[in-house]
Amino acid sequence: MSKKTIGRVDIIDFPKLGLYNIDVKIDTGAYTSAIHCSKIIEENNILRCIFNSKVHKNFGEIEIIFDTFWKTNVKSSNGYKENRYKIKSEVIMFGKIYKINLTLSTRDDMKFPVLLGRQFLKRKFMVDVDLQNISYNLKTL
Repeated sequence: MSKKTIGRVDIIDFPKLGLYNIDVKIDTGAYTSAIHCSKIIEENNILRCIFNSKVHKNFGEIEIIFDTFWKTNVKSSNGYKENRYKIKSEVIMFGKIYKINLTLSTRDDMKFPVLLGRQFLKRKFMVDVDLQNISYNLKTL
């Protein structure tokens, strides 16, 4: 399988989450991918997540319920470990649906609501930091 070239940022869709035209940063320094989630409630073996943001465009007040989820430790670049919920979902890039694991985190104070990490990128993509929005620019509504 040949690898697609992507840039340092892109705009992609998360159809299972009802999120479209979402700004993402390609982060080869991060192992896991992360998405902004404003509220997380775990009850009766389900995870209720509200994807809402006043800062990030195209994040309305969407609530999604997950019955499959788990917790994982994520280490930030400054060495701080955080225990986060992790979900399975899908993204659309270059007109193709890819499976993705996402950790849930409040990212309102970050420029990008989504980071795509190495776990997702490996064996599928090569990153050219001089490029931007390659998948989005090829998108046909």
